[in-house]
Amino acid sequence: MEGIDIHISELSKRTGVSLRSLRYYEEKDLLNPTRLENGYRDYAEADVEKVRMIQLYFSLGLTAKEINDFFDCLFQQGEKKECLPNAIQVGERKLNEIRSQIDWLQKAESQLERSLLRWKTIINPNELL
Repeated sequence: MEGIDIHISELSKRTGVSLRSLRYYEEKDLLNPTRLENGYRDYAEADVEKVRMIQLYFSLGLTAKEINDFFDCLFQQGEKKECLPNAIQVGERKLNEIRSQIDWLQKAESQLERSLLRWKTIINPNELL
């Protein structure tokens, strides 16, 4: 991957991700910047979006290894059939977890709405909500 003079501090500013996290992503092979002669990391423009994707996948609860497997499939040149079964399995599992969380949150929302309506009626019995 050829860099275009995006140093780690600039990548951090553009993505809102800490320097520590970016170094962690590199340690886990999620990012692979070019090293300049002076030792500085040189990132490519595509790494900005890649960091955003890493953040999204971490927020969904994927591990660094699972994200790496996804990236192998996403960014691999040529045939991707070998990596697809694992990516599909992980993706389907996460999708089911997200759907379960959405269902739970909708139930919690409904319960809270009923409670608030009941409490407001107690405070202002003459006022229709």
